[in-house]
Amino acid sequence: MMNTNDYTDDKIITLDWNEHIRRRAGMYIGRLGNGESPDDGIYVLLKEIIDNAIDEFISGHGKTIVLEVDGKSASVRDFGHGIPLNSLVKVVTTLNTGAKFDSDVYAKSVGLNGVGSKAVNALSSEFYIESFRDGQSRYAVFSGGKLLDTATRPTNEKNGTFVRFVPDIDIFGEYNFNQEFVETMARNYSYLNKNLTIKLNGKDFISRNGLLDLVNDSMVKEKKEPLYKPIHLVGDDIEIVMTHDNSYGENIASFVNGQNTRDGGTHLAAFREAITKTIKEFYKKDFDPSDIRQGIVGAISIRIHEPNFESQTKIKLGSTEMYKDGPTVRNYVNNFIKTNLDNYLHINRETADILLKKIQSSEKERKEMSGVQKKAKERAKKAAVHNKKLYDCRYHYGDKNELGEQSSIFITEGDSASGTITTIRDANTQAVFSLRGKPLNCYKASKKVIYENEEFNLLVSALGIEEDSDNLRYNNVIIATDADDDGMHIRMLVTTFFLKFFPDVIRRGHVYILQTPLFRVRNKKETCYCYSIEEKDTAAKKMKAGVEITRFKGLGEISDHEFRHFIGKDIRLDKVMITDEDSIQEILEFYMGDNTMERQEFIKGNLRSEVELEDIM
Repeated sequence: MMNTNDYTDDKIITLDWNEHIRRRAGMYIGRLGNGESPDDGIYVLLKEIIDNAIDEFISGHGKTIVLEVDGKSASVRDFGHGIPLNSLVKVVTTLNTGAKFDSDVYAKSVGLNGVGSKAVNALSSEFYIESFRDGQSRYAVFSGGKLLDTATRPTNEKNGTFVRFVPDIDIFGEYNFNQEFVETMARNYSYLNKNLTIKLNGKDFISRNGLLDLVNDSMVKEKKEPLYKPIHLVGDDIEIVMTHDNSYGENIASFVNGQNTRDGGTHLAAFREAITKTIKEFYKKDFDPSDIRQGIVGAISIRIHEPNFESQTKIKLGSTEMYKDGPTVRNYVNNFIKTNLDNYLHINRETADILLKKIQSSEKERKEMSGVQKKAKERAKKAAVHNKKLYDCRYHYGDKNELGEQSSIFITEGDSASGTITTIRDANTQAVFSLRGKPLNCYKASKKVIYENEEFNLLVSALGIEEDSDNLRYNNVIIATDADDDGMHIRMLVTTFFLKFFPDVIRRGHVYILQTPLFRVRNKKETCYCYSIEEKDTAAKKMKAGVEITRFKGLGEISDHEFRHFIGKDIRLDKVMITDEDSIQEILEFYMGDNTMERQEFIKGNLRSEVELEDIM
């Protein structure tokens, strides 16, 4: 605490706008990261600029957006109005400046011109913006938000705006734009804005059928057949698509004002509720909601005035109203779906019959499993009392406090590793679940196996996802295994379990692999823990004389004192990710299916054996 005598007038400082953003980057763009996750800050910067270009298209100006993205820089060119030339510098440097606060100009905007672009400016080592209007242009050059140069000049360019930026390595570290993530962004923007052409590094993305293309394309990638022709319903401010397949769970994409809301929000909740209610009323049956939504594949997009998101990264909608003093999001979505889906099913009786059979099939399977589930739950309750597999924490995901957001569960192999972590964990936020040996390969198994297999049954119970992935008890599900062949195999088996039965847990970014050091390099003066052979060699070379190198073969070999550092503030995690471009079925077939020659060659080329690592020592 600051001493009262030290709290004087000269301690009060006022930060320039750019310094405030640079010091508090997380307030504006969420996480920073290095580009390895699609939620990392560099993609938020790119999205903010693209959002402004999309708003121009929505307002009826410009049908093409040109993107150029390499590893370190990105540029966006739209063909909209162009920013008023005399306001160009102000728009990207002055708080609360822009045309989008006036809902008559950009009624259903996502980007906040003067907030989003200003954050990009402040967080870039190089930021160049040029506006073209009616034969004149003005450009401005910045570094870290500081103006370096600006001028007006004649031009032959079409009206619009060009922005190029280089994220600052002093803030983001050694980052890299992942081209796959950027392509996914471009493709989603095209689905959400029919007939808009997005040119990314010379490759065109364009959709003629909006969300219908999204659902059809995703099913082709997954090598799945819809049980019935996807239902496509479009209103003034809403578009939905839905069908079913024979997979488990739900796969529903949600968007608001062109923004991909991966964490859902009020519109997705309304969609799920409305589908359930409308189908119950149509068939005049009190179906269980889980039977109606089992295997559903769909998407919803709405456009509302001045959307309110639960974070600056805009991945969860918090708005309750479509517009000021207008209908609630819930009522608007419910009324649209009730009217239009009901009409569709009355007109398309063949689709209605197929849908009914699917629901009845899900109902039958659920009831057949109810006895198994009941026994499994009883077994889990007994295990919770008598079995020490789960060492729980005090706070959980969903608790309305910050510690709940920090909650993690480590899934370990055997008692040795779990004992180490349990001893030194933070019991407020870190739980431990101990697997006994290798879990079952459930690639070809039915969901019934979850309740018949003791290991998976106890794990599902610990995670709280027996009924729904929405009830997940931990924000971070961390697979913590040895870095040897057996450990790698266990990682694959646990990941297969999630991909097969609970893909939403992975899609929502909850599953990670714990990185643990492979080597300890030390001399009498210092100790360094190394996560790769390259790090080991560098550390050994730096320490020179008297170097002792220890190879860790398992988590149980790392002392409690040492392990404390590896699950604390310096924890290293690799997120398990599936993108819109990934086919879960193809992934499972390749890694967990029959041992094809292609798979054998991949394993030979990408895995080091324990013997090889010993030889390198």
